[in-house]
Amino acid sequence: MLRESVFRSEDWPAEERFDAWRERMDNTHAPLRLESEQAADFHACQRLIDLGAVSMWPARFEQLIFLRTPRLIRQSDPEVYHLSLLREGAARVSWGRRENAYRAGDFHLNDSSRPYEIWTNHGWASSVGVEIPRALLPLPQRIVDRAIGRHLSSRSGPGRLLSQFLTQLAADTSLYGPSDGRRLGTVLVDLVSAMLAHAVEADEEQSPEARTRVLTLRVKEFIQQNLHDPELAPPQIAARHHISRGYLHRLFQRENETVASYIRRKRLEGAHRDLANPAFAETPIHLVAVRWGFPRAAEFARAFRSAYGIPPSEHRRSADVSRTRRA
Repeated sequence: MLRESVFRSEDWPAEERFDAWRERMDNTHAPLRLESEQAADFHACQRLIDLGAVSMWPARFEQLIFLRTPRLIRQSDPEVYHLSLLREGAARVSWGRRENAYRAGDFHLNDSSRPYEIWTNHGWASSVGVEIPRALLPLPQRIVDRAIGRHLSSRSGPGRLLSQFLTQLAADTSLYGPSDGRRLGTVLVDLVSAMLAHAVEADEEQSPEARTRVLTLRVKEFIQQNLHDPELAPPQIAARHHISRGYLHRLFQRENETVASYIRRKRLEGAHRDLANPAFAETPIHLVAVRWGFPRAAEFARAFRSAYGIPPSEHRRSADVSRTRRA
């Protein structure tokens, strides 16, 4: 069975239930201000399913207002995208001047780094939430920006596949072991990426330029998933996508970057994040490097210093000091 934790409001005294739910939301997604007409005796349930760096959480709850404010963003930002599949009820979502309404069967996308407000209708709402670290979604910011605030349907195309995946996985996790979680998380990121890219690209004329962009997205997605492999290189990438190495290099020339420099940059960014992450505070630096495709510690140290101007150990100490001061 996959690793998961369960929240039930009935496990708390009536006067503590809403605060307990607020804390659960803070830990599940990001710090939020919550309001509800039912706050005096709030009812909700949620299952948080561990899929490695990705998580999903089926939930059912009474009328709610979720507010992610600029102040809360300044205080804490986990830098995640939140995708929600509404399965029961209706909701309105606002991103400043932009607002949209959603009903059962719709997805909506939020970014923890952007303010938003969500109002669910009176009565009950149920949804399946997905939390994806921004660094793991292999899409250009342009695609994500255009996906936020639009209707993303679960009734056709990649959205239908994603909805089926989420619904079936939420219905029964006993078919999988804990070690399957990370692999299922990779599949989930693939499906989310496909749905968002499809929704945005469907509005654009399918010109050669559009097809080239889609291929570039697929290549970058493949690279992101295989950064841990020290043998990852242009020949392998080109063969996987049935293109020549020359054409692969031309794809990245459009991005003003070489294939090798892109791989190196994404690996260093991943190691940079992990070294500042308290969850990896006890992990030796050389193992963090191996996790991101740097099997030789000296090579990693040189590349890190070249990219960030300081050695990995100093970056980790600085992050520790910063967290201590905030505490």
